[in-house]
Amino acid sequence: MKGSFYGLRVKELSLITIILMCVTIVIWTWEKTPSLGSFVPPQTRLQLSTEIPRAAPIAELVSSETEVYEGKVETKFAGKLPEKEEKLFDVAAPVGYTKTSPKSSETGGNMQSIPTENNARSANLVEPVASSYTSSLVEKDDGNLTVHGEKQDCNYAKGKWVIDHKQPLYSGFGCKQHLSGMWACRLTQRTDFAYESIRWQPKDCQMEEFEGLKFLRRMQDKTLAFVGDSLGRQQFQSLMCMITSGNESFEIVNVGKEYGIAPALGDSRPSGWAHRFPITNTTILYYWSASLCEIEPLDKTNPATDYALHLDRPATFLRQFIHKFNVLVLNTGHHWNRGKFKANRWIMYVHGAPNTDKKTQMIWKAKNITVHSIVSWVNSQLPKYPGLKVFYRTISPRHFVGGEWNTGGSCDNTIPMSVGKEVSQDESSDEAAASAVKGTGVKLLDITALSQLRDEAHISRFSITAKPGMQDCLHWCLPGVPDTWNEILFAQI
Repeated sequence: MKGSFYGLRVKELSLITIILMCVTIVIWTWEKTPSLGSFVPPQTRLQLSTEIPRAAPIAELVSSETEVYEGKVETKFAGKLPEKEEKLFDVAAPVGYTKTSPKSSETGGNMQSIPTENNARSANLVEPVASSYTSSLVEKDDGNLTVHGEKQDCNYAKGKWVIDHKQPLYSGFGCKQHLSGMWACRLTQRTDFAYESIRWQPKDCQMEEFEGLKFLRRMQDKTLAFVGDSLGRQQFQSLMCMITSGNESFEIVNVGKEYGIAPALGDSRPSGWAHRFPITNTTILYYWSASLCEIEPLDKTNPATDYALHLDRPATFLRQFIHKFNVLVLNTGHHWNRGKFKANRWIMYVHGAPNTDKKTQMIWKAKNITVHSIVSWVNSQLPKYPGLKVFYRTISPRHFVGGEWNTGGSCDNTIPMSVGKEVSQDESSDEAAASAVKGTGVKLLDITALSQLRDEAHISRFSITAKPGMQDCLHWCLPGVPDTWNEILFAQI
C-alpha cells in the first residue's frame, strides 16, 4: 500500500513535468512566430478626443497670469500692470463684460475658462483658435482620426456672409476720435443699417473673434503699419475703432513725429497718423501712399512741376521705416487711372528714366510692374527683419452702375446679400496681387471676392460731401466691410 502511494506520486510528478514542458514550448513558439499574431482578436484603434490638441494653442494664449472675461481666457502682460493701467482696462472693457477671478486646476496649475450662458459670443475666446488648430491636425480616415504633423493654412477668403445681430464691434454714432465723419453712415441721412449685422464666415475654419484687449496684448511692444490709399485709411480707422470699441477712455499718444508724418501747419490733410497705446506699447499707424511708389518732383523749385513716379522703387517712407514695423499691410489700385495721373502730374519712370516702353505704358501694366516690384523689394527685406510679417491687401471692389463716380454712376441697393452671399472659388479674384506674392514671404490679405458681394454697404448717395448726380460707390460705411478685413488680418497675424 505504501509502495503504491509513492509510485502514484512519482507518476503524477512526471505528468506535471511533461505538461509544463509542453506549455513552455508553445509559448516560446508563439513569441517567435510573427504570423501567429494574426490570430490575436482585433483591438479598437485609439480614438483621439478633439479636446487634446487644444492644449497647444491654449498654452500659447494663457500665461502665468490671466484674466477671465465672461469665460474668455486673456493673457496678461509680463509683469504687473500699474494701477492706473489696470483701471484703464476696467473702464475700456466692452459693455457686457464682467471681470472675474481665474481658477487654476490643482494638478497642473493650468487656467480654466469659466463659460457663461448670458454671453455666447464672449464665451469663446480660445475656441476659434483651438477649433482651427484641431481641424487641421485631425481628419477622419475610414471612421478613425488621423493626426497630421503640421497645421494647414485656412483660406479666409472662401466662405459666406451670414446674419449676425451681435455685430458691429463699435457704434456708428461713436468713435469720433478716429472715424472720419464722412464715413460714419449713422451720422448721415441713411435709414437702413442692415449692412452692420452681417458677419463673414470662412468655409473650412472658424475665424477667431476679434477683441480689442486681446489684439493689444498680441501686439505688445509691436508696430502695425498700413501703407496705401484711402481704402487703407479706412482699414486703419476701422481698426482703431475696433480696438477701442469707440471708447475714448483709452490713453492714446500721437507719435507721428517718430515716423515723419506729423501734420505741418496749413496741411489740409496729413500724410498719415501714428497712435500708440502706452498700456501695451502698441503702435498703429497709417501712411498715405496711393501708388506705393517713390514720387519725386522733377523741379523742386517749381510748384507746378511734374512728378516722376518710379514704378520700380518703393515709397521713401517704406525704405526709411520698415525696420520699425512688425506687421505691414500694403495696398494700391484705384489711383491707377488716366484721370489721377493727370491730376497728380505723374510721369512714369523705370530704372531712373522716363518709361518709353509702350508695352508698359498702359496703366494696368504699369500698376502690375509696381505691385511686383514692391512685393519683391519687401520680400528681400524679410531676412533682415525676421520678426516682420507683411501682407498685401487685394483690391477693394467698386460698385458703380450706369457710369463712373463723376458720370452718374450709382449704387442704390440697400439689401444685404442680394447679389449673393458665398465665395466658393479657391483662387483670388485679384490675379495680379496673387501672382506678385506667389513664391515670396509676403502673405495675401484677400478681400476682393468677399467684398464684391457687399454692394449695399457703400456710402452711396448718403455722402455728406456728395454733389448732385455723384455717389461714392468706392468707400465703405463704417462700421462695415473693412472691419471684416481687419478680422481676417487679426486671424492671420
